[in-house]
Amino acid sequence: MAGTAGTPGTPSVLRAMNDRAALDLLLEHGPLSRTRIGKLTGLSKPTASQLLARLEASGLVLATGTSEGRPGPNAQLYEVNPAAAYAAGLDVTPERVRAAVADITGRTVGSYELPTPGRRPAHPVVRQVTDALDGAVKAAGLARDEVHRLVIGTPGAFDPNTGRLRYASHLPGWHSPTLLDELAAALPMPVEYENDVNLVAVAEQRLGAARGHGDFVLLWNEGGLGAALVLGGRLHRGWTGGAGEVGFLPVPGTPLVRQVSKAGSGGYQELAGSQAIPKLARELGIDDIPTGPYAEAAAALVQRAAESEDPLHQRLLETYATRLATGLASLVSVLDPELVVLSGASLTSGGEVLRSLVQSELEELAAARPKLVLGDVPEHPVLRGALESALAATRDEVFDTSR
Repeated sequence: MAGTAGTPGTPSVLRAMNDRAALDLLLEHGPLSRTRIGKLTGLSKPTASQLLARLEASGLVLATGTSEGRPGPNAQLYEVNPAAAYAAGLDVTPERVRAAVADITGRTVGSYELPTPGRRPAHPVVRQVTDALDGAVKAAGLARDEVHRLVIGTPGAFDPNTGRLRYASHLPGWHSPTLLDELAAALPMPVEYENDVNLVAVAEQRLGAARGHGDFVLLWNEGGLGAALVLGGRLHRGWTGGAGEVGFLPVPGTPLVRQVSKAGSGGYQELAGSQAIPKLARELGIDDIPTGPYAEAAAALVQRAAESEDPLHQRLLETYATRLATGLASLVSVLDPELVVLSGASLTSGGEVLRSLVQSELEELAAARPKLVLGDVPEHPVLRGALESALAATRDEVFDTSR
């Protein structure tokens, strides 16, 4: 029936739209005066005053200080109430679970890291998740049930048809067909699951090198080689969630890998993944190969090569760039993105030197010529993406004043 709450064009819906616009402006610009909010939204002073009074009464906005340095009386400033809601994110790898909690403004208020070494985890996955989350919640001075939403980033992807984790055989304990039900029963908030590389793309799109770009590919190389595909501003996940699992891509320069689901690897991973870099360095006769986890060793080698004038190290970087461009050429030929973001320690450690080499090689191998840039979210990008994803959904719920 026309005129009911929630009908497009009714006063309640228009008020809710204005409320959301004002809240988004406060998130983007920080504290604003009533006059400034009115100018940015196009609302009259009386309407802007009513809006702020309404948001303040609902606990979404706080009055905070006054403006200074301008002629005339100081104006009252308003900001989003940081305590209006909290969201959490988890970044899961075989070695550890990293957790963080952010307030509604996006500020991280608590973090925690839970080591999970070994092929057989000491504790079940449900306990790993709850212990890591509780550690971050405690660091934030909160209780678990104060977290509005949780996003968990893992390698691979949970098949939407079966609920089982695919493309991540190296993640112990996460392959039970009942795992998602067990986690849902143990956690009091809505939980979403996302591929780790997709979350890096979310972070880059909202905070980093891909801001303002609706079509881009993000290539990630750290523990594994993967990609995220953003088309029309949205992540493309594919039928089983496996879009972007480019490590399985057959490429020239390496033998065909058959039964890739059992091998846990593929041609592009074998050619240009982090584990291939120390091997390539040995083949070139480079001494003093760093020890430790192969991803860390690879990043150290790439950084050393980018900073060195030694011919062997230069050859290492050039060969690595060619290998990276070989797989990227296939992606670019099919997707024709406007931008390619290089992320993960085995890429960003090469800096501008590696980026320019890959760009030159890609221009030789692909007809399309997207711009290549380095990732610009250097600290825990998977975790940051999980927080951004959780915050986006939380804000859509909490900032909806039409309910």
